[in-house]
Amino acid sequence: MAELTPMKRQYYEIKSQYQNCLLFFRLGDFYEMFDEDAKIASKELDLTLTTRDKGKDPEEQTPMCGVPYHSAEAYIARLIQKGYKVAICEQMEDPAQARGLVSREVIRVITPGTVTDSSMLEEGRSNYLCSVFLDYTSGAVAFCDISTGEFCLTSFKKDVPTHIINELARFSPREAVLSPGASKNREICEFLTRRLGCLIEMGEDRFDFMQSAARICEQFSVSSLDEVGLGDSPAGVCAAGGLLSYIKETQKCELAHIRTLDSYSGSRYMELDYTTRRNLELTENLRTGEKRGSLLWVLDKTKTPMGGRLLRSWVERPLLSPVAIKRRLAAVQELVAGNVTRSEIMQHMKEIGDIQRLTGRVVYGTANGRDLLALGNYCAKLPALVDALKGAKSAMLREVAAMDVLEDVSALIFRAICDEPPFSVREGGILRTGYSEEVDRLREIRDNGARMVRELELRERERTGIKKLKVGYNRVFGYYIDVPRSASDQVPDDYIRKQTLVSSERYFTQELKELENTLLTARERIAELEYQRFVHVRESVAKQVERLQATAEAVARLDALCSLAEVAVKNNYCMPEVDLGRAIHIIEGRHPVVELTQKDVLFVPNDTFLNDAEDRVAIVTGPNMAGKSTYMRQTALIVLMAQMGSFVPAKSATIGIVDRVFTRIGASDDLASGQSTFMVEMTEMADIIRHATPASLLILDEIGRGTSTYDGMAIARAVLEYCADKRKLGAKTMFATHYHELSTLEGELPGVRNYSITAKKQGDTLIFLRKIVPGAADDSYGIEVAKLAGLPASVINRAKSHLKKLESDREKAESPAPQPQEGQISLSDVGTDQVIKRLQKANLDTITPIEAMNLLYELKKKVDA
Repeated sequence: MAELTPMKRQYYEIKSQYQNCLLFFRLGDFYEMFDEDAKIASKELDLTLTTRDKGKDPEEQTPMCGVPYHSAEAYIARLIQKGYKVAICEQMEDPAQARGLVSREVIRVITPGTVTDSSMLEEGRSNYLCSVFLDYTSGAVAFCDISTGEFCLTSFKKDVPTHIINELARFSPREAVLSPGASKNREICEFLTRRLGCLIEMGEDRFDFMQSAARICEQFSVSSLDEVGLGDSPAGVCAAGGLLSYIKETQKCELAHIRTLDSYSGSRYMELDYTTRRNLELTENLRTGEKRGSLLWVLDKTKTPMGGRLLRSWVERPLLSPVAIKRRLAAVQELVAGNVTRSEIMQHMKEIGDIQRLTGRVVYGTANGRDLLALGNYCAKLPALVDALKGAKSAMLREVAAMDVLEDVSALIFRAICDEPPFSVREGGILRTGYSEEVDRLREIRDNGARMVRELELRERERTGIKKLKVGYNRVFGYYIDVPRSASDQVPDDYIRKQTLVSSERYFTQELKELENTLLTARERIAELEYQRFVHVRESVAKQVERLQATAEAVARLDALCSLAEVAVKNNYCMPEVDLGRAIHIIEGRHPVVELTQKDVLFVPNDTFLNDAEDRVAIVTGPNMAGKSTYMRQTALIVLMAQMGSFVPAKSATIGIVDRVFTRIGASDDLASGQSTFMVEMTEMADIIRHATPASLLILDEIGRGTSTYDGMAIARAVLEYCADKRKLGAKTMFATHYHELSTLEGELPGVRNYSITAKKQGDTLIFLRKIVPGAADDSYGIEVAKLAGLPASVINRAKSHLKKLESDREKAESPAPQPQEGQISLSDVGTDQVIKRLQKANLDTITPIEAMNLLYELKKKVDA
């Protein structure tokens, strides 16, 4: 094998440190990739694969491909989307000034969880990186969105894997760093990869407690773990420290915008499992996975990206404190009442962009002139927001009205950055005229070079008296003074000969040499100076990160509150009463999504009344497609909306705090793990029974339908009895079923109530009235629903005939057995061994009539005796 060149040796040394990344190796104006990296990039990015070793043996040729450095972001984004990691290796010195091989280093590793470039991020959604720590007694999970600086964690001591999975479902991280214990937990690993499509990184030595504690204290500028709420949480310390270790390793810079650690407990937010989030379609619909058709789609009228992200977090994390809920509701109520103020605020919000992520880019040192100018423009809109909030009464709005409007930051940016800065920060044209005297002087030279040369030419003509003297320029000799041969005797002594031509002589002077040097280096010097001044401005803005983040958070909060108020007004929502009671009392409730997606049909509102006394369990019966699932889902959504601080779709609503909402809705096989529909249903039901409390709300739809009728009915009844029994659970439960036999429980079990959804039959046509009324349904109307669904008439008619036969057979089976007439002897009444033995000895095939009569007489005597 041929000896490696110095550049290739340098490449392989760097590549050996980043084996699990695609290495973007800077060569001039391109990022080049070699060997296996080149093959992968060529395939994934549709790039042409080539080689520089065309004359060598094919086995010794090095495959390579590349992308222009100024447009690399788009290519990197595509690789990240496909789950790859990309290490950016930059030239650390100017190649023109380097002696020998240019120094190169990896300045950053970009992964799905560490993306900061706006082109790779979804505006209204946080991009979380997480770490999971798990040992034998406890566990914790930490999350960070490095594009905004958000950092939070929670820890658990009981049923740890289940709680961790629920938190992973809440945040949906794109990348996870796992401790050795977590990486061995199959349940967690499968959930991350199969359910969330999350990239997994093994943590190995990142989770050492002492090192983690030191990282936390250093990052958050604290002297003890108690200051960040981790004094009694070793698992939380390890999770946070492991996450910080990975971030610093990949980002290779100061993380000044990660300033606060939010350590929250289970008593702050409602815990929702993955199944419930999917079934209730909180942030995406079940059918396509899109935002449209979800609760978030209904509620999100935010105007800023950061407001959209905050509102999403409110939907995903309903509150458990009535005080915190009422704070939000009071702010929403004030904005609902103030139509003019709300409209004015929302109009101003349209002109404010993503201050949070721009701040992150400024701190990282990746913001360009356009980013800074945008940040300045957004800050300039803040005073108008504060003016619109004058006179605010609710506590949350008063806090927002007190935000820092960052006038000094916007003033600095506007003073330094021009109105149309270029994309690149190293080519000049960024600074505004007047900001730097030196840059202005060099620009004057660059822009007026021809005039300066002409002025020198005129001065030399006047000094020498040579009327045909000219100052010229070519690339070989640079600037020169051209003098005709006829005037060579008039050339001054300070002229230095440069070139002799047939008809003239060319000279230069010290003044011309200095002017030439100034003109030729002005452009390079301008670019260098502008970059230095720009970096200084960017660093000055980065020092205000604490103020910028606080203001961005205030704007996001105001945007989210305005969105909830706008939806409440537009959709005729009411303000719920939220308390610590156990009752859910909803008058004329509506499904927030269905009422907006229904076309040409008015949504029929319905009441709901549940408590922990005589109305614990509502058994809901009625035809398929009549709206049972919609009715139960709307109850759960109204509860969640109330506890996130939103108005709700109802005439009135009183909501006692619910600690968790569980759903068992729909049926589907889990083919990947080999589980049948019934097994999935029973697994989910077992999980609900294991984790529900008397303060929970259970939404159960057709439990037991995945097996035989009697097995299913038995399981459904047992589940109902368990949920209704205060000694075992006693949770508020809504139970939809087609087992009409279960309706008898209303009189047998305390706390059980029957409800049905009405339908009207006109001939062979079924009309859904969709109104919930007390009492059980009298029929399932299955054949009528099948007809509505479009089954062929021949199938419908055949089904009717089968139904008649099945009902006839059932009536016969259920009819009482004929009773013996008075005085008639039954052999079962005899009950003596002697009679049985006598009958067994009798041969009925050969017995004569006289013998039969004698036998009967003998048996009669025994019975009479």
